[in-house]
Amino acid sequence: STKGATSTAAKYLAQTQNASDLIGGVSKSGDRYVDHTMFDMVQSLTIADSLKFGKAVLNKLGKINKLHKNQVEQAGFAVLKAPDIPSILVETAFISNVEEERKLKTATFQQEVAESILAGIKAYFADGATLARRG
Repeated sequence: STKGATSTAAKYLAQTQNASDLIGGVSKSGDRYVDHTMFDMVQSLTIADSLKFGKAVLNKLGKINKLHKNQVEQAGFAVLKAPDIPSILVETAFISNVEEERKLKTATFQQEVAESILAGIKAYFADGATLARRG
């Protein structure tokens, strides 16, 4: 659901700057309702892309480590709230789990994690995602 993330992000952004500045520059509409609607549309698409991105990475990580959850979850972390850039937070293992902590300390596992994340990124782009163009 985009309801909580969108309204929280929108409130914050509305307090700090014009939302249209975040999605490509100065407002051309001159209408704040149109600007906010456009912002919400862009953010909804970005959340959907973030979920696809997360699924691609999670799939690859599941091949090297036991997953605690088999699906991507959403959370309102500030670092994940860019309205126009798909973003994910990757949990690789838990130091509260003795076995996982041991694995995290090894160069081999660290390399496997890095390669899995890279493979997930490549899979995301191979599935049709495009890089944003500025300017």
